[in-house]
Amino acid sequence: MTEFKPVIAVTCLAYEARVAAGSGVSVVCSDQDGLSAALEAAVNRGSSGIISFGIAGGLAPDLAPGNWVVAGAVVAGHERFPTDRAWSQQLLQALPQARQADIVSVRAPVADPQAKRRLHERTGTVAVDMESDIAARVAAARGLPFAACRVIIDPAHRALPPAALINLRPDGTPDLPAILRSVARQPLQLPGLMRIAIDDRIARSALLRGRRVLGAGLSFPYFGELVLDVA
Repeated sequence: MTEFKPVIAVTCLAYEARVAAGSGVSVVCSDQDGLSAALEAAVNRGSSGIISFGIAGGLAPDLAPGNWVVAGAVVAGHERFPTDRAWSQQLLQALPQARQADIVSVRAPVADPQAKRRLHERTGTVAVDMESDIAARVAAARGLPFAACRVIIDPAHRALPPAALINLRPDGTPDLPAILRSVARQPLQLPGLMRIAIDDRIARSALLRGRRVLGAGLSFPYFGELVLDVA
């Protein structure tokens, strides 16, 4: 019997983790504080590669909610982590409408359209998240293939209201009581939250459709070469 090590999908939202899970995939879902340690532990259990998977904020003005981005590299500060070329090409074949471009990973949400524009102009990246650089660093340190594949949720022109920036619960689900308290304090943000909810539904639908076509191992191209044990 031939056994293969899974790829690890890195996420921070519970629903991203549910979507990513499947044949040939193990999932690490954590906030920034615990992500590196959780990912290292998962790699120690065995992994063929690491992929950053889920949603991202839009920076390029032509990207809309539901659009896919397959990263050519992940930018973090002055560092740039290229993705595995063969894996990225497999992702693009499965998602022919996806944009291939660099994405940037930051430590705090980018909520303001002007801040998004400045980040886009300064880095040349088209999307932003908060996990991909951690995944890229661990993959580079362990010599593992790395990819990043993200769906846009909020477009570049969309401002995020305060309630949308509230930290998730440790299990990756929204902190609904805290969100409701924020809305009670600032009820004028409610229309913006409703718009974000629409964007979120679009992004979730795109994520589900894309996950189905990515198939086992999230289109990882090397399973035939990476054998853990032959028994």
